[in-house]
Amino acid sequence: MAFTAEQESLVVNSWNVLKNNSADHGLKFFLKIFSAAPEATPLFSYLRDTSVPLEQNPKLKTHANLVFVMIAESAVQLRKAGKVTVGESNLKHLGVVHLKLGIQDAHFAVAKSALLETIKEGVGEQWSAALSDAWGVAYDQLVAAIKAEMK
Repeated sequence: MAFTAEQESLVVNSWNVLKNNSADHGLKFFLKIFSAAPEATPLFSYLRDTSVPLEQNPKLKTHANLVFVMIAESAVQLRKAGKVTVGESNLKHLGVVHLKLGIQDAHFAVAKSALLETIKEGVGEQWSAALSDAWGVAYDQLVAAIKAEMK
């Protein structure tokens, strides 16, 4: 599915609202994933055998921010580049890691729902069905690129 100029504008404008608190939004995104799918928590080695609460785990905070920013920046650049802009070596790494962990379509669906809910909360009144669709298309294209590397 093509990423339109309107979708690009919606994503860019909403990312401008979100990016100053990307670490907080990233953590909320992952906490939503773990709330919806608690079985995902042990997929992260640094979350196993620790008594540190998820919301205080420094490694989770760092990882969550990295992932949230990667998704957003990929989405922001999607139309300009015509494809997901994660570096080729990073994309291959993402594919290998997701394959090794046994990530399935259902996992990507949970993450998409968590992402959209996080963005909705973060942008407040700017949220709309069109904005949801724009982020959804961008996320789906990133997932397709990751899945292509999972072979």
